[in-house]
Amino acid sequence: MRTMGYLIKRNMKLFFKDKGMLISSLITPIILLVLYITFLGRVYKDIFIQNFPESFEIDDKLINGFVSSQLFSSLFAVSCITISFCNNLIMIQDKVTGANNDFITSPVRKPLIIGSYYFSTIFSSSIICFLAMIVCFIYMGIVGWYLSVIDVLLIMLDIVLLVLFGTTLSTILCYPLKTQGQMSAVGTMISSGYGFICGAYMPISQFGSVLQNILSFFPSTYATSLIRNHTMRGIIFEMEEIGFPNEVVTNIKNSVDYNTYFFGNLVEVWQMYLILGGFIIIFIMFFIVFYKIKLRNRKKIS
Repeated sequence: MRTMGYLIKRNMKLFFKDKGMLISSLITPIILLVLYITFLGRVYKDIFIQNFPESFEIDDKLINGFVSSQLFSSLFAVSCITISFCNNLIMIQDKVTGANNDFITSPVRKPLIIGSYYFSTIFSSSIICFLAMIVCFIYMGIVGWYLSVIDVLLIMLDIVLLVLFGTTLSTILCYPLKTQGQMSAVGTMISSGYGFICGAYMPISQFGSVLQNILSFFPSTYATSLIRNHTMRGIIFEMEEIGFPNEVVTNIKNSVDYNTYFFGNLVEVWQMYLILGGFIIIFIMFFIVFYKIKLRNRKKIS
């Protein structure tokens, strides 16, 4: 365990000392903030307001609280994944620089090396995500705070689960890669495409029914909805308390993916936890099997 600890610290130091890699991990949150300022903020407001008649008056604090909570959930639904991918690029960088060869020839067991990449990615990504979470909480406190203590704790749990999901997925995808070009290609694809398929940039409810059904098979859909449930639960409760019609509240939930459906059937929050946790376990088991098969084939060749 001491060896594992040294390797984890080594990987984390490499990540935080590499300014290029650190900045790359922050690109997605920055892009989302720019999109919010120039485009997404207005879109989110329009989605909210279109559920009411023109003569219906809504408190600005309520609107801003709704928009900021949706932004919060969108930002972390993507950033927890992309930051995990950027952290896990240390594994590929070691292959490129030849550091991995030194590890292989050392007496350190190979599973410990792989495990050190995995856990260092979890720790480094969690540090960045929790710092960003504090910034988002400060912003939400300024424009409109509707979160309870339970909501905050559940959001922290969601972030940890999303980081675990992103780390496990990135480990599977990054482990076979060996060059900087492959590393850049994967990073670009994840950064640009993941936000669309998980419903962070635009709610999945705004897509066509066929695409909605296809995306309902993706765990990313439920990861986004899960954190959205906890960032928006307080404001939904506030709407119900001040007398918003039930039909309007339901329409709002559906329009922002607070409610998520699998072929017309509502998916409950506890089911989202099971889905996300189940996929994390499946991905881990898949990687273990993949790693053992590759190790066995390597021994046969040698």
